[in-house]
Amino acid sequence: MWEQWPTQRIGARAYMRSTYDRSGGNEGADASHFLYQMADDFNVTLDVAGPGVLYFARYNHWHGSPWHYVVDGSDHLLAETSTPDPTRPVDGSVFVPTAALPSPLAVTWSTTMGADLMWVPIAFGKSFQMAYTRTHYGTGYYIYDQYVAGAPLSQPIRAWDAATPPGADVLALIGRSGTDIAPQPGTPDGERAGIYAREGVLSAVGPEETAVLLDTQVEHPATLRALELSVPRAAAIEFGRMRLRVTWDGLPHPSIDAPICLFFGSGTLYNRDNREYLVKAFPVNIRFDAERVHLACYFPMPFFRSARIELLGAGGAEVREIRWTARFQPLREAPNRLGYFHASYRDHGVPEPGRDLVLLDTRQAEGGGDWSGSFVGTSFIFSDRADLVTLEGDPRFFFDDSQSPQGQGTGTEEWGGGGDYWGGRNMTLPFAGHPVGARDPASAMNAEDRIESAYRFLLADMMPFGKNALICLEHGGTDESAEHYRSVTFWYGIPSPSLIRTDRLRVGDPSDERAHGYASPEASAPYEITSRYELGVDHVAGPGSRVVFPAEADTGRKTTGTSEFTLRLDPSNLGVLLRRKLDYGFPNQRAEVSVSADDGRAPDWMPAGTWYLAGSNTCVYSNPKEELGATQHVVQTSNRRFRDDEFLVPRALTEGRASIRVRIRFTPVRIPLFPGNPVPELAWSEIRYDAFCFVMPDWRPGH
Repeated sequence: MWEQWPTQRIGARAYMRSTYDRSGGNEGADASHFLYQMADDFNVTLDVAGPGVLYFARYNHWHGSPWHYVVDGSDHLLAETSTPDPTRPVDGSVFVPTAALPSPLAVTWSTTMGADLMWVPIAFGKSFQMAYTRTHYGTGYYIYDQYVAGAPLSQPIRAWDAATPPGADVLALIGRSGTDIAPQPGTPDGERAGIYAREGVLSAVGPEETAVLLDTQVEHPATLRALELSVPRAAAIEFGRMRLRVTWDGLPHPSIDAPICLFFGSGTLYNRDNREYLVKAFPVNIRFDAERVHLACYFPMPFFRSARIELLGAGGAEVREIRWTARFQPLREAPNRLGYFHASYRDHGVPEPGRDLVLLDTRQAEGGGDWSGSFVGTSFIFSDRADLVTLEGDPRFFFDDSQSPQGQGTGTEEWGGGGDYWGGRNMTLPFAGHPVGARDPASAMNAEDRIESAYRFLLADMMPFGKNALICLEHGGTDESAEHYRSVTFWYGIPSPSLIRTDRLRVGDPSDERAHGYASPEASAPYEITSRYELGVDHVAGPGSRVVFPAEADTGRKTTGTSEFTLRLDPSNLGVLLRRKLDYGFPNQRAEVSVSADDGRAPDWMPAGTWYLAGSNTCVYSNPKEELGATQHVVQTSNRRFRDDEFLVPRALTEGRASIRVRIRFTPVRIPLFPGNPVPELAWSEIRYDAFCFVMPDWRPGH
């Protein structure tokens, strides 16, 4: 159902967790930081309560294998064929069980040039836990979704059984990456979909010229299903520097405005070794034949009245004989159920020490304001000097005003699907790749060959947002790199929110507690905490040293009992997201959440689910030097105690209500950091509660 890429994911939340260095540094290249250890061969990196789907997992080579996937209490062992003797890895290794984890949804370092990648969806109804058996260089990141109960899913969530293979149609479709995957006129699929095409040739586009490729007005809404361009091979590099600009429905800002090469997944169209494909991805590809270079994009792009597609000269040489084809499909969806396709370009110039690069901030994009949609990928240049060391930078993604990243990765090449800098080699996969760039400066053929780029596309693992998206990337392991980054961020969105904050309770504030009917008999007195969120390095060292993220103070309570309070809602809500600011110094905070109508009568409590946040700002580090080294128990505590965490309240308990009464009952998890270590103080921390209501965006073209 990839044609549903533009559909709003209202009621879904995506999270990206990893083995990142909790101090904000780059220890062990962000490997081997575990939430806790149940045993020396059971080192937990991910622990989730409630229903959801793990859509992606990435490991460095076979390190950590076998991996425990505990789905609703059933422990399944995953491995790859280099696991039995990792000191002598098997060339051409694959995941096991092979039938349940087939290519192209599961590929190993033999293909990726350094990483084991797995896109097989792992569904769970009640809980999911991931643990590493071995800890040497145990690095990884994982993307999973959770859903408001009652959200309209395309199929029910059924617990993964480690035996049932993914659908043959899915494997066949992803296996067609690099080919024309969109419906075509004159075929049965194309006829059923009502596909129609436009095509033409631009005889030449000058270095300072803006040429209109297509300016179409439609009587009925449509979706652009394919955009294909080609030029003579001799013009490839200059064509790649030109810009593609697309404006939907006469809006005041173009939604696509990006260099051709980065838009189609590559930092340059220089083809060092005469490959057929520079990019062989699912939504885009760049293919060379004897005479021409062909570029194709298959991201579905809905519009409702008009689409204007332009090419802008790049200030170099004139480019001749630009052939183009565009394919369209009639659209019958309501505008507020979809998102426009956007490709936002940033030239980051000289990066600021200590500050992440901002690839996208929708609060400033195309006029700013609130946006509802999904983040679906990046294409970026990370060096124009063939310098791979900057790849230590972690991606960090923030959605809907959260101060904690809902997505925290372990490095730039990990985000691009590689490991150990891809060994300096190039590779291209359906959803990740390092298509261009020499192994090192000495082996570069010319200046174009020193341009290093990567891409990462999200489909099932896309990340929805209801108010705003802030997509960031460290430049170097501690934001110290001076490389020249350029990026294109791909996203769907319309300028109207699908998530609105309707109330806030500040715990510890007497007037706010009274206004919300806060009651917690066993809670502590309010106490002040001075700490930080997890936002990267605290300070920049060396000459001109300065504090980047100073500590700040806030007030809250802790409880080992029950808290109750009332929150205001929008009665038209489609479910509610509760966000809690907490003191992450207390480990494994778990509570049972119940909800009642706030109608003046005695509460009729209905269970809403388990709110669980595994781990704390104290982790256990185990990264033995030897491949099969013994598990270590190094305790590390960061200075970051503040965290924002989220819980989804079922739609059936909130829809039509202007307010609800919420009860939080602490249910302790008595897990030591590692066997034999004392269990620390356990408590439920409350600093702030926010109520966000999922709603349908109030938007239509021209509104």
